[in-house]
Amino acid sequence: MARTAKKEIKEEKTEEKKNNEKKKNNVFEVKVKIEGKEWEEALDKTFKTKQKTAKVDGFRKGKVPRDIYEKHFGKESLFIDAADSLLQEAYMRALEKEKVIPVVQPAVDLSSLSADGVEFKFKIITKPEVKIKTYKGLNIKPEEVVVTDEEINHELGHLLERYTELVAKEDGKVENGDVAIIDFEGFKDGVAFDGGKGENYSLEIGSNTFIPGFEEKVIGMKVGEEKDLDLEFPKDYGVADLAGAKVVFKVKVNDIKQKQTRELDEEFFEDLGMDGVDSEEKLKEEIKESIKAQKEMDNENKYIDKILEEVSKNVEVDIPEEMVEEEVNRLMGRFEEQMKMQGISLDLYYQFTRSSEKDLRNQMEKEAYANVLYRLMLEEITVLEKIEVSEEEALKEAEELAEKYQMEKEEFLNQFGGLDMVQYDLEMRKTIERLKELNK
Repeated sequence: MARTAKKEIKEEKTEEKKNNEKKKNNVFEVKVKIEGKEWEEALDKTFKTKQKTAKVDGFRKGKVPRDIYEKHFGKESLFIDAADSLLQEAYMRALEKEKVIPVVQPAVDLSSLSADGVEFKFKIITKPEVKIKTYKGLNIKPEEVVVTDEEINHELGHLLERYTELVAKEDGKVENGDVAIIDFEGFKDGVAFDGGKGENYSLEIGSNTFIPGFEEKVIGMKVGEEKDLDLEFPKDYGVADLAGAKVVFKVKVNDIKQKQTRELDEEFFEDLGMDGVDSEEKLKEEIKESIKAQKEMDNENKYIDKILEEVSKNVEVDIPEEMVEEEVNRLMGRFEEQMKMQGISLDLYYQFTRSSEKDLRNQMEKEAYANVLYRLMLEEITVLEKIEVSEEEALKEAEELAEKYQMEKEEFLNQFGGLDMVQYDLEMRKTIERLKELNK
């Protein structure tokens, strides 16, 4: 008896130790059981929903009695939907039970599910403890912004190139740098393949738009000339049927155009349409200011990143992997939206880059970890520096941003995530400004 009691005490202490470790690591496993009348009511509600669409011979739709339904489909058919209907309530009870605030969506399992009730097991992750040894006096300064003549002339060259005119080449042959207007169609083993045809396509020779060898073989052709190009697709080409395949492209040149470099004359400045810019000197000054503004913005971002990186070296925090995973999901969603704006799906991106979702997620993990670390770090410094943003300040900010983006305030708040998010964003920006002051 005594030995058994000692064993039970030891097991209790071991379990208590485990629970303490979990709490130390900001992981709480909470069980919530729902039974009795509340469970029966959930089952009744689930049955009434399912009854509307249940089909049983001898009964009209929506009129199947409960006992017949359970005999035909089994009482267990109600359990999962009933449990789902109680999930949110159970989660709120779990939060109330532990008095915690989660930082990520919880993991949930069903410990038990039967006619007697349901028991949920929630894994709740809370904000980890953050210890900062120092975040002041790191003596970090932004880089000085310098704009060189070489940079100005380089940008001027790009500007002239953007306004380059294409002039029809009356005589002669296609040369490197020309734009050939062509009809083409590709054949593999004598059969035309998908995506290999175009009419009056403007192909800049030397742009490497088409597969290797295509543009080179168009060089020397005349207007009206037709030619068969024997080519081979790269072995790593994205379309499996064409990768490494020998093909023939039938090409006809309809027109040849050559680039005509613009002069910095009155006509060019009129086409440019920049207020007050009517000379080379004024244009270069405008270009200089544009480059300077971009550099200042880039330098500011680098400066902030450098401060955050330096401060993070003095931070002790055990970041739960769930927080990093959730940030990876956010970055993945943002990347997918960026690809969509370019007309590229993720599947197509994986095909082009010969990668997978796993590769992309792994690639984003480092950035995700840094984002979470910096966020936790800034939140702690906000507390240490007693930085606060009033509701009035947040409302004013929301109104200004709504006006900037030409939206109604309520619409803006809805898209931004509510006034609390505006308040939080302002706090973070104020904290970053304070860090800059403290580390000059």
